Amino acid sequence: MATTTQPRRKIRERRDDVRRRVLRTAAEMMADGTPYTELPVQRIAERAQVARSTLYLHFPDKSRLLLALADEAVDALFGEAVIWWRADHSDGVDGVARAMRQMIAAYREHRRVLHALAEVAGYDPEVAEFWRERIRRFAAVVQNRLERERRAGTVDPEMDVRPTAQVLIWTVERTISAHCHHDEGAGDEGIARTLARTIWLTVYGTTPAPPHGDRRPANR
Repeated sequence: MATTTQPRRKIRERRDDVRRRVLRTAAEMMADGTPYTELPVQRIAERAQVARSTLYLHFPDKSRLLLALADEAVDALFGEAVIWWRADHSDGVDGVARAMRQMIAAYREHRRVLHALAEVAGYDPEVAEFWRERIRRFAAVVQNRLERERRAGTVDPEMDVRPTAQVLIWTVERTISAHCHHDEGAGDEGIARTLARTIWLTVYGTTPAPPHGDRRPANR
């Protein structure tokens, strides 16, 4: 049994190694400034030191390669926001701002892959469905939280939670995308806090409390 398992393990390890090398190479080539749509498969294979036929065994086409790269990028983009939507929100707008900072940082780190994802989704049905499915997953998290808040009486009882979730998600994603495209980082804090305030007011309809450490005594 051991003699049969060991060769299989080695084969799996070799396959995993090839996959990692191809993904790392594609990411490095994009980091050098080459748009994803202009990356030739042959060049990726050569730099990853794998045969082109071997690359195609793992990624039948460039769309599949992009989806593999996008998996990590999208998880990083939405990860902190999902944590906030599932938290107790006791830290008010500060907690939202923290999530927005993480989203902005994740977008900057993966901006080339996320830009390629948005571009290719415009004409590739498989990539477009991947992006829609990831948005649907995130929307379900937001919608479920809004429904719980509505049942608990902590938000407007007339809130239509499904379109509210959609508006919040697309407002955040599009704002961060446009901001990172035109700003090198100086305006990140302002965008994070503005998005945080927008989300908080949309959900709870109350003026956010001042940031921790910035509480001033009331005038007497």
